[in-house]
Amino acid sequence: MKKILLLSTGGTIASVQGESGLAPTLTARDILNLTPELSELCDIDCQTVFNLDSSNIQPEEWRIIAHQVFEGLKKYDGVVVLHGTDTMSYTASMLSFMLVNLNKPVVLTGSQLPAVQPDTDAKRNLLCSFLVVTQSIAGVFIVFDGKIIRGVRAVKVRTTSLNAFDSINAPAAGYVENGKIRFNDPCPAVMDKPLLLDDRFDPDVFLLKLIPGTRLEFFDCFINMGYKGIVIEGFGMGGLHFIRRNLVEKLRQLMDAGIAVVITTQCLYEISDLTVYEVGRKAAHEGIIPGYDMTSEAAVTKLMWVLGHTQDLREIKKMMLTNYCGEISMPK
Repeated sequence: MKKILLLSTGGTIASVQGESGLAPTLTARDILNLTPELSELCDIDCQTVFNLDSSNIQPEEWRIIAHQVFEGLKKYDGVVVLHGTDTMSYTASMLSFMLVNLNKPVVLTGSQLPAVQPDTDAKRNLLCSFLVVTQSIAGVFIVFDGKIIRGVRAVKVRTTSLNAFDSINAPAAGYVENGKIRFNDPCPAVMDKPLLLDDRFDPDVFLLKLIPGTRLEFFDCFINMGYKGIVIEGFGMGGLHFIRRNLVEKLRQLMDAGIAVVITTQCLYEISDLTVYEVGRKAAHEGIIPGYDMTSEAAVTKLMWVLGHTQDLREIKKMMLTNYCGEISMPK
């Protein structure tokens, strides 16, 4: 029987109703005791890392979680991380970059309803997650509502429905149906390289969604505040307006100041491509980095991770366009 480590970081799954609303108070052991069926699948040890609503989980917590997972993988066959849904995609994406040569499964899950509620989805998500983590696969995954999604492709797309997450611009890695796993991508473990923890990252990255008429003066703040990188959600395939308010010229000024600029799309599905329209080609001509089919969450965390390794804009572009863990598909 495999040995699995359960780490709890809080979230809705650990929450109970208080005077100020739902807040996480249950420990990992409390949650495990609510689902005794899990003991039939594997041997489980558990640990409460901290108890936070995921809106309070920030880059400092990513590093703590990564270290706990890394240490756990030395002793266990896999790790399940309980996490709030609101920022789970960011955490899963950053773990995907920090855990290098991952040869075991790391599964993040949570719930839309507290585990103590009679109609909670926590039990199903836990059972599915433990079924997945006991398989001979490798990678960081979010397992939720029966979907198995790579950490760099998962996005929360619904606020209250139980099927909260979708796999964006890539098929789900698999599904859990009636206690059986069906993999689209088997995600085999690779055992020829040692697992490494590469937790170097720079959190000074900003994500900006453009609106028609975005003021140019706003971008000067990025220089004054010391940001190292910006991910821009452009229009459609990555377009930027350049008449009256020339965003392309302003972004060139940011790059002249040493700030890396990545352009992706506001559209949830399909690729951004700066080569199609004039409003994109002007940006591509200035050397702005295309995000192609990366999710915004993946683009942000990847840029943070890349900036932890280099400040050279040419090297940053090279690394951003390198596929490390299934986060990007280059156009043919």
